[in-house]
Amino acid sequence: MAEDTIQAPPKKERKAEAPSGAPAWMVTYSDLVTLLLTFFVLLLSMANMDPVRFTAATSSLQDAFGMHRESTRQDFSLPILPSSPNAQYSPIHIQTTEKVYEKVKSQVDSLRLKDNIGLIKKDDDSIILRINDSVLFDPGQSKISPKAYPILRNIADIIRPLPMDLRIEGHTDDTPVPGLKIGNWDLSVNRSVSVLRFLTQSDLLPLDRMAAVGYGKDRPVVANEDEAGRAKNRRVDFVLKLQSNRSPVSGPITNGNIPL
Repeated sequence: MAEDTIQAPPKKERKAEAPSGAPAWMVTYSDLVTLLLTFFVLLLSMANMDPVRFTAATSSLQDAFGMHRESTRQDFSLPILPSSPNAQYSPIHIQTTEKVYEKVKSQVDSLRLKDNIGLIKKDDDSIILRINDSVLFDPGQSKISPKAYPILRNIADIIRPLPMDLRIEGHTDDTPVPGLKIGNWDLSVNRSVSVLRFLTQSDLLPLDRMAAVGYGKDRPVVANEDEAGRAKNRRVDFVLKLQSNRSPVSGPITNGNIPL
């Protein structure tokens, strides 16, 4: 009797086991994210435009992309500027003519002097305080009228703290002045010197900041065609100029003496 052979059930094939670790695409993805992060860090560092940080970020980006090469060392140093010398007044580059003009204008308005003083700003970085001769002098005279003392003191108070030098200019019209050898020029010089002498002897302004000149009838502001024009030309101008490379006074001026 033949024995019935019992066949064993077929064995199931084992599935291939997945390799251990992260999948291969994850490595590529991680590299891409790292490079993007490096790129945006570079953009952020370039927005600051700091040369040291820019060089460091560039080197980091080259390393991230595998661009290994010997970089040239760049040294950055801040320039050392010489210290400014001690000055009695504020530096010129801080207080510009425009700022000084606005300050003087405000003081003239607050002191209610605009009826007696005209304020003019020139293109050559100078400011002019213009006073008609009738405010300071009697007709044909070079001696300052006592009624003008308060006005001159107020002008000195305005000028004193400014980083500017003062040139006092005397002007006249073309009407001949009797009794003077050179006429109008003599009168203009005498008037400017009288103002300078008053400011110095009253200790209102130091002499080394001032100068006095006279132009007579040679620099009119309007034509001498009528009395109104002549009245405008008879004036004393206080010309303020920003101090620039002032040379020191060679010697002290004592006893309030004016070298004339």
